[in-house]
Amino acid sequence: MVESRTPILVNEAIQRVMHYAAAGKVEYVPIEAAHGRFLGEALIADHDVPLFDRSPYDGYAVKAEDTKGASAETPVELEVVAEIGAGHVYDGAVASMQAVRIMTGAEIPVGCDAVIMLEETESTNQNKTVLVKKQCGPRENITPQGEDTKEGTVLVQQGTHITPGIIALLATFGYVRVPVTVRPKVGIISTGTELLEINEALAPGKIRNSNAYMLLAQIERAGGTPVMLGQFEDDFELCYQKVKQALTEVDIVLTTGGVSVGDYDYMPAIYEKLGANVLFNKIAMRPGSVTTVAALEGQLLFGLSGNPGACFVGFELFVRPIIRANFFVSGVHLRRMKAVLTCDFEKPNPFYRFVRGQLNNQGEKLTVTNSGLDKTSAVSSLAMADALIVLPGGDQGYHCGDVVDVLLLHDQRGSIEFGGGN
Repeated sequence: MVESRTPILVNEAIQRVMHYAAAGKVEYVPIEAAHGRFLGEALIADHDVPLFDRSPYDGYAVKAEDTKGASAETPVELEVVAEIGAGHVYDGAVASMQAVRIMTGAEIPVGCDAVIMLEETESTNQNKTVLVKKQCGPRENITPQGEDTKEGTVLVQQGTHITPGIIALLATFGYVRVPVTVRPKVGIISTGTELLEINEALAPGKIRNSNAYMLLAQIERAGGTPVMLGQFEDDFELCYQKVKQALTEVDIVLTTGGVSVGDYDYMPAIYEKLGANVLFNKIAMRPGSVTTVAALEGQLLFGLSGNPGACFVGFELFVRPIIRANFFVSGVHLRRMKAVLTCDFEKPNPFYRFVRGQLNNQGEKLTVTNSGLDKTSAVSSLAMADALIVLPGGDQGYHCGDVVDVLLLHDQRGSIEFGGGN
């Protein structure tokens, strides 16, 4: 049991954790399995897009000089020498006063330098000729080669989260298999004699194990692979053996519960028996002040609170960025923005507070309110939270209309530096 602890500042705690950040390895997966992963290499265009000059409309490919003076009253008649659809080409050369019927996306034939939209023409002589009713200039209505992308362009940086749009780019450039960063395996161990499996009936003094499943989802959102390693009663030797075994099975170990200062809070003693270096065991923040992190031969063990609110915040502030660092991501921390409070927090607190909040756009103004009961043991307020409201410690409270920092929970871009506390 830990008798006393000295709290450190949030930023200092994060810096100590990030000292162990390291980029992960790269693997190749089928493009069908790449969505939601992180690019292990920069995506560079190996050809122009489009690869050739093409028509953006259905119409006629012509020589612009042949349409001089054309109008609805005085149309110019051209000979139609061919018709080409998308995916086909015309091998011949178009001579003066000739035109080629062309479909959207088809390559511009040799000799043509403009496209007349179908609406500006009238087919005649059983489609053998066409009346052009509008004068056009050189390069008019032509999508030029390389307009979208030039060969050699860096399209997407290494570490980018792969979205459906990026999948389209990968397919465009022929990535049957995609370089992605290997997901770190993150083990979850729940401790506490009071815990029930979620399929068990409630009993006096017992609660269902919500933390493990919450962490599973948080790990997946951060990009890691969660590994459920079980829940165990408050037994020192049993918990020690499970944590020791976990270090051989996963990259990062998370435990919930057992990090406070009670008689049954064994995690500090387990870290000591393992020979792990405790980076910190108390932080000047609410909730999650007893969050404890230790390192053993470069491997991190996160001792998160057994209270859901504190467990949630501890993960987002400390575990999420170390997972994100695996993916060559620069913005490993939660993205920070400014928002206007629409509720009051009148009671001052000497510690930094991270309150579960709900964002709302009111015109050009981003507002935020608490998402429900703000007790560390509360689960209901987690359900609708999409931000953490950052309330610096001090001798005054916060009121409706105050501008505060918020940390976005669902955002994928993140921030390079942590901006949620000193």
